Amino acid sequence: GLRPTPDRVRETLFNWLAPYLEGATCLDLFAGTGALCLEALSRGAARAIMVEQAAPVVEALRRNVQTLNAQGADVRHADAVEFLQRQPEPVDILFLDPPFASDLIGRCAALIEARGWVRPGGLIYIEAPSRLQALPLPPNWELVRSKAAGQVGYHLARRVVSGKWQVVSGKWQVVSGKDKIRTCSP
Repeated sequence: GLRPTPDRVRETLFNWLAPYLEGATCLDLFAGTGALCLEALSRGAARAIMVEQAAPVVEALRRNVQTLNAQGADVRHADAVEFLQRQPEPVDILFLDPPFASDLIGRCAALIEARGWVRPGGLIYIEAPSRLQALPLPPNWELVRSKAAGQVGYHLARRVVSGKWQVVSGKWQVVSGKDKIRTCSP
């Protein structure tokens, strides 16, 4: 089922994002109700791509977009991992809030970075169980904010670019740019 972002978490998130929303392109890989992208659009984002796998949820989301006359909304019926393997449409802000009982944060983060889905300096919002000790993120995603509310941990990372990172033989390695080769587990 859906696990919408709690209201108080969403309020904090949009306080964090306020300086970056005007004219931004956003992507939500697990859109569900579409609340994050729809709120981003209402606060000045120019475009919001909402990816959702469940057909009934996609139909409800499309109806909501139409009812709200949400200009710039783009609903895609797709699996997030498969979607990330397509030709990237680089975005300014990416929402990564997969089902908690999954390994999708690490898998998606690896694809997002390797394929170039987030522009240099772009922001990535990650929602995960608060009990998760370490987020499986690329080394060049700098955590700039982190909080917890009950069982929800929520984090904002910035994509700091000084090379292109990808997973090689189970380890993160820089494959271009001026960084020295650094490795860590994905």
